[in-house]
Amino acid sequence: MKKIIVFLFILFLLPTVIFAFEFGVGTSINTGFGNQSDGEFVFDFSAGLWPHFFMFIGDNGEFVTSVGLSLGIFNEEFFIIPEILNTELTMRFDTSEIRAGRMGYSDPLGFIADGLFDGFQFINYSHLGHFNIGVWYTGLLYKKTANIKMTAQEQTAFYQPVDYGDFFNTYFAPRRVVAALGWEYPSLFEFMNLNAALIAQFDVAGDYHSQYLIAKASIPLSRLRLEFGGAVELSQVEEFGLGFAGMFGIYWQIPGTFNSLLSFSGRIAGGGSDELLSPFNPITSKYYGLAFKSKFSGLSIFSLDYSARLLRSLGISAGVLYFVRNDLGTFSGYPAEPDNQGYFLGPEIYARAIYSPFSDLQLSLGSGVFFPALGNAGPGESVRWKIELTASMALY
Repeated sequence: MKKIIVFLFILFLLPTVIFAFEFGVGTSINTGFGNQSDGEFVFDFSAGLWPHFFMFIGDNGEFVTSVGLSLGIFNEEFFIIPEILNTELTMRFDTSEIRAGRMGYSDPLGFIADGLFDGFQFINYSHLGHFNIGVWYTGLLYKKTANIKMTAQEQTAFYQPVDYGDFFNTYFAPRRVVAALGWEYPSLFEFMNLNAALIAQFDVAGDYHSQYLIAKASIPLSRLRLEFGGAVELSQVEEFGLGFAGMFGIYWQIPGTFNSLLSFSGRIAGGGSDELLSPFNPITSKYYGLAFKSKFSGLSIFSLDYSARLLRSLGISAGVLYFVRNDLGTFSGYPAEPDNQGYFLGPEIYARAIYSPFSDLQLSLGSGVFFPALGNAGPGESVRWKIELTASMALY
């Protein structure tokens, strides 16, 4: 019955969209080499295929859908994962638009709620700024795509392989309802971009609820751009908790022919205090290192980055990140040794080159090396490194 309804829907729309649609297929291959904290060599491989379809609906609407199929080897186990990716209906009007389906959303800071979500969003454009309101559900997403690990149970379930004999308990992301109210003013006082949001997430299982008040400002100054922002989290587990996060960035567009950018930035996700504060806990997890990957909670990350386009088809980037834990209880595991009182985890040095000889072909080679000996939380731990090679192609 559902197939008949979908067919009739497409048949009804066909006269208005004929010769106004696009179909394509994207492919990618990713290979990773590295080591674990015990020095054991690790090899990962994955290949993906994602057909996508786009069409106009009348004069003010569009529909896009894409699905994905990925297969490969991770931790010496073979996997094959189907999923529905960005699938969205957008209708635009004079000063507003409505989006519905599986869509991308990102908070102003970019590390609290960032990714695909199922639901709807209303956006209004006015002389007072851009207003948006949205409500989404996460429980129908593939767990690795959603990347939600707010509790210890969710962290454990995230790393369990998908079992097709127990598909519904091993494939889907945690069941959470996310609501967001946002406001952006592109040119406040004619020199500042201001972006603010109020986000709330409710755990269907009832284990962890949280709300976030977020603000970020960006100030362009000729070749310089300054950014700074912060967030306050109010959480409810067994009792109320208060957490905080912040960021700053200085970006310099270097004069010359290579379109070079030099930046220094810092991101802070507060840790816990027995008296006042709880660890800041984002909805979605975001990783900043290639060799060293950790949930961004109870950590500060400072980075110095350089990027340039040497040729029209070749771009490079390189830099160093330094990881600091903000308390001795939130972050645990490599490289922090048991009972160690050190806060400095160590730096990671990374480099990446992206080569795109054609518009529909891209090759990327990246590497990262993490040095715990240059910190005091686990100076005796071994160096961790990783190399990644990715090739992607679009077929139309």
